[in-house]
Amino acid sequence: MRICYIFLFCLASIAAGAQQSSTSRTELEKRRQNIMEAIRATQQQLEITKKDKSASLGQLRALQNKLAERQKLINNINQEVAEINKNIQYSAQEITQLRQNLEMLKIRYAQSVRYAYKNRSSYNMLAFLFSADDFNEAIRRLKYLKKYRDYRKDQADQIRLTQTRIEKKLGILNTEKSQKDVLRSAEEQQKMVIEKERQEQDKVVRELKGREKELAGAIAKNQKSLRQLDRTISNLIKREIELAKKREEEERRRQEQQRREEEQRRLAAVAASNTSVNTGSGVKPAVPGGSTPASTPAATKPTSAASKPVAANVPKPASVERPTYKLSLTPEATAISNNFESNKGKLPWPVATGFIAESFGKKKHPVYNIMLENTGIEIQTSPNSPARAVFNGTVSGIFFVPGMGQCVMVTHGQFFTVYSRLGNLTVKKGDQVALKQTLGYVIPNDNGDNLMHFELWKVGSNDKPFAQDPATWIAR
Repeated sequence: MRICYIFLFCLASIAAGAQQSSTSRTELEKRRQNIMEAIRATQQQLEITKKDKSASLGQLRALQNKLAERQKLINNINQEVAEINKNIQYSAQEITQLRQNLEMLKIRYAQSVRYAYKNRSSYNMLAFLFSADDFNEAIRRLKYLKKYRDYRKDQADQIRLTQTRIEKKLGILNTEKSQKDVLRSAEEQQKMVIEKERQEQDKVVRELKGREKELAGAIAKNQKSLRQLDRTISNLIKREIELAKKREEEERRRQEQQRREEEQRRLAAVAASNTSVNTGSGVKPAVPGGSTPASTPAATKPTSAASKPVAANVPKPASVERPTYKLSLTPEATAISNNFESNKGKLPWPVATGFIAESFGKKKHPVYNIMLENTGIEIQTSPNSPARAVFNGTVSGIFFVPGMGQCVMVTHGQFFTVYSRLGNLTVKKGDQVALKQTLGYVIPNDNGDNLMHFELWKVGSNDKPFAQDPATWIAR
């Protein structure tokens, strides 16, 4: 029995490892489907850019993104193959354990059969029963014989069950091997497609290099538009900071004035109470020269000892520093800001379909020896795609920048999102917008590419706004 328990423990450990691997396989398969969907979406973008007979940067970006996605797909396939190899190993180990147990069961069953054969005579069985010293011992011997018979039956059942499990595991093992072969075949196909697409990419690069003088001016113009956009965004955010501080300061002054008025009313009530007490007692303070108390200004001051502590309670105006932008936010705005920050990496994309054509920060141009700088990301999408708010907020600015089209800025507490190259806006300044609400529609840039420029800014602890990489905030 102890050996059986050890065997069952080994099988349970192997099964647990296989189950964990299966969970990982499910995630990998889901990721593979997502990558393939991204490749199909990029192919659609590429077909749109190919309508222009001359090569464009949009076409190059689509090809580069598709190559990157295919490489991700190959890496994912390799991970799936690694998981299948683990499953094959688990299955092989389990089959080995089952076969060892089967051999052990067969040996024990053979021993019991030999023993039964030697004692097969009915006379021997009866002699075994009737040779008991008393009736109770005879009952125990009868129970023993019954248990021995049940044990042999159980041994036979265990053998059949183990053989069935071995056959089942062999079927799973063969299935895993077939899936591995299918994935390896898919990997080889993807490698051939990558090679073909690289040749297409090289062709586009060569054509673009031949048009360097023509396109260099467009790149410089776009960089100038981006710098103008950043200045506009920074100025608008600074204005929002000043307005928020001003509202907070006005509210603080109003509350301070209200407090002073309440304090003055309280002091007046206390002074009136003290004057009533002095008048009621009939006591008049002595005044030099025999003049009445009303004849001198000094007589108007309360002389009772009880009035002195009251005079000491007169509030003095305190100099209060202006609060930071974060502290000046309303409770509702603070809640939105906190929720926005807690959803980092999970925000929806500002467009339903597309890919990141240009990343955040400084980088080298994919064709020319030019350094580019971007405080946002460029998302290449389908023509006239709706631009969507990535979170609840308030439209705090709508403005136009040459080369960037209509721009919409949405405030989310400490955070600001900006959506550029839009047309046919569906919102106006001051509107409350909800998650994924349409703000406008993406329009082509000067080169005819459907690029939506998206930026995300945050106001720091020093009240200075700075841009963040939107790719780290939206869902992968």
